Amino acid sequence: MSEARTAEDLGRAGETPPSEADTSLVVVTGLSGGGRSTVARALENVGYYVVDNLPQALLLDMAELAFKAGGAARRTAMVLDVRSRAFSTDLAGAIRELRERGFSPRVVFVDADDEVLIRRFESVRRSHPLQGDGRLADGIAVERALLEEARDQADVIIDTSHLNVNQLRRRVEELFGGEDARRLRITVLSFGFKYGLPPDADFVMDARFLPNPYWVPELREHTGREEAVSAYVLGQEGADAFVAGYADLVNATTAGFEREGKRYLTVAVGCTGGKHRSVAIAEELAARLRRSGIAANAQHRDLGRE
Repeated sequence: MSEARTAEDLGRAGETPPSEADTSLVVVTGLSGGGRSTVARALENVGYYVVDNLPQALLLDMAELAFKAGGAARRTAMVLDVRSRAFSTDLAGAIRELRERGFSPRVVFVDADDEVLIRRFESVRRSHPLQGDGRLADGIAVERALLEEARDQADVIIDTSHLNVNQLRRRVEELFGGEDARRLRITVLSFGFKYGLPPDADFVMDARFLPNPYWVPELREHTGREEAVSAYVLGQEGADAFVAGYADLVNATTAGFEREGKRYLTVAVGCTGGKHRSVAIAEELAARLRRSGIAANAQHRDLGRE
């Protein structure tokens, strides 16, 4: 007997036939140079069948093919690229059509700052696919406008401006690699305000009200991941209540976010440079959330930039 059995075969055997919702579909799109290829490879690493450069018009056909094929194809990722001649700006309509057919696609959008994208293209001496006879910046601007609605419809936005290839791969594997990938997953992201707000943040916490370990000579060169700095930060007046308050807030909203179908939440914790206070607070908040049964991990965007 073939490994992939039809719904009718399962029904006759007394087993519950799978539905389209049982197919794990991921749609990857975003800006050229943002890291789509790295995301695709990371998804392959965690068992997804990846279809690269898929025309948007074939999204539904590919989803139905994956459902009918069963087996490993039940975890399929489809990567959309504006260089495809069949690309359309109506990604929202295509996703809506998938959901009307019973599928539950997750949309991942990769983004990066313009200056970062320009450096990446210049480093490999490539032109932007949409720049024509203009400058790199012109092509990026055209692509941003083209993908604006797609970004708004994304389930998760990954800003790769300050991520290297390995960090981006780990982020994707954490999001899609576990058996509980359909649960709400929370990233507690430390950052430095002087480097700008994380564009993918859902909540922003400001830890700058706490004394800065930078002005303590024996702590200056250490980070919030080290015990001495962590103890100093968390031992300050108001620090415990600050972390506890946000932990309570996240706990109070988790069930609602899950009911609304949100699977990824980014809680950003900022201090001046993203080295001491925000790092210690992010680690502590993620640990408290895990103890309460929430899938949470801490990441540090600006650690090591100074």
